[in-house]
Amino acid sequence: MQPVDHPRQRRILSILIVSAILIWIDSTVLGIALERLADPVAGLGATPGQLQWALGIYSLFFATALFAAGALGDRYGHRTVLMLGMTVFGASSAWAAWSDGPVSLILARALMGVGGAMIMPTSMAIIGSTFSPERRAGAIAAWSASAGVGVATGPVLGGLLIDHFWWGSVFLINLPLVAAGLIGTALVVPNPRSPERRRLDPLGLGLSTFGLLGVAYGLIEGGQQAGWGRWQVWGSIAAGVLLIAAFLYSEWKEREPSFDPRLFRNRRFAAGNFALAALFLTVTGQSFYITFYLQGARDLSALDAGLLSLPGAAGVVIGAPLGARLARRFGVAAVAGTALAAFALCHALNLTFAVDSSLIWFCLVGGIAGIAIGTAVAPTTAAVLSALPMDRMGAGSAVNNAIRQVGSVLGVALLGTVLANAYQHKITPALDDLPAGVREAASGSAEATRRTAAALGRPDLVQSANDAFIQSMHIAAGVAAVCALLGAVVLAGAFRTSRAETEAAADQFQGLGAGGGTTGGRSSQ
Repeated sequence: MQPVDHPRQRRILSILIVSAILIWIDSTVLGIALERLADPVAGLGATPGQLQWALGIYSLFFATALFAAGALGDRYGHRTVLMLGMTVFGASSAWAAWSDGPVSLILARALMGVGGAMIMPTSMAIIGSTFSPERRAGAIAAWSASAGVGVATGPVLGGLLIDHFWWGSVFLINLPLVAAGLIGTALVVPNPRSPERRRLDPLGLGLSTFGLLGVAYGLIEGGQQAGWGRWQVWGSIAAGVLLIAAFLYSEWKEREPSFDPRLFRNRRFAAGNFALAALFLTVTGQSFYITFYLQGARDLSALDAGLLSLPGAAGVVIGAPLGARLARRFGVAAVAGTALAAFALCHALNLTFAVDSSLIWFCLVGGIAGIAIGTAVAPTTAAVLSALPMDRMGAGSAVNNAIRQVGSVLGVALLGTVLANAYQHKITPALDDLPAGVREAASGSAEATRRTAAALGRPDLVQSANDAFIQSMHIAAGVAAVCALLGAVVLAGAFRTSRAETEAAADQFQGLGAGGGTTGGRSSQ
């Protein structure tokens, strides 16, 4: 490929940043609309399970399509696949905006995940081919910093739109960005491709997709009123686990797998990815219940809820470079392990949140949690990649990105299900005096109980719904705290002597780690 002059490099980077902002905005903006989507009049009347799918399906298809997107870029050119990804993202955003039901919204979100998967690896490949090694790290840092823009503006802009328009308007944010990205890409961005074309691996794509779908379906179904005793729940989870095992086996036998499970024989690579998966699991799961806490139990507007997410987003931006600097001095085990433990403590502090808790306290906990996320992700990502030989870092980076998305899928499925099960148990005594059919309809979620209370003229049920939800949220927060603490223990144990080995890598991957800290959902509490 011909050398690219510096002015054109800046234009290319600007366009790639616009495309990246699409991903980061979409990772946060739907969360602010969940309360409205549950409303049968102003929204779609979505059940808790359907809302879990609407959130998690994006990450699921993002994770499983990442490797195919990279291979397509190698084969047909990364600009071609990038433009296709933006087109798919824009079209599915419009579909989501005008969805006429929860199933339509879920399908649109799945397609958005495919589009997002086409954008990320191709953008990184274009940066790698157009920037010289001495300028590449700075370009990656600038590209990754777009995460902070998307995560900070997504909930605020989404809240503003929901308060003044209909819920689908949150997806229309994407359309002008898609238009600008497509025009700029066509005019400025080159179309590099790899001389060595990777295989597309349709078998691996199918096994991983259906395996994760099976596990997620079983977990989400387990949160419904019939509980965990149904064969659909355990059968789906068992089938999903078997398909994932078959996927890992098939990839293990390949000479050049798209997802290389052999990398996990490296103890530090495995431990670091486990810790990151635990972190993203808890971040996305928490973003699910925090939305209903703010807009449901506390009856705040969507805009107010979006503004309350800003301390967490700012904390991530502050924590990422701080974590990289501290890790060079004290080592990954001390810095990232302590940060993950602090993040677990922030989840535990969610147990202090009540209907009338101070919003200043809420923001303070959120800001500390954001700093902990940034401080943990940046040095952990650097250490995970530096644990591999240089010729395996590309494969390791792809696996690392996929593991984060898988953690996000499982976070929504697991913590959302814990929340639903706990709520159904806690609200049951308050509904005993209602007819059987009404009782069943009212016990599905706090939103359903409040609607029943309004229809029956029973304000006491609103208080019961809020109390039961707060108790259920505390249980989910406790589970999240345990998951984050387990990640901290595993990480600290694996990297306790890694300071010298990760010092150089922390500089090289500081920008990448900063961007990765926000892909899983709203960075709050």
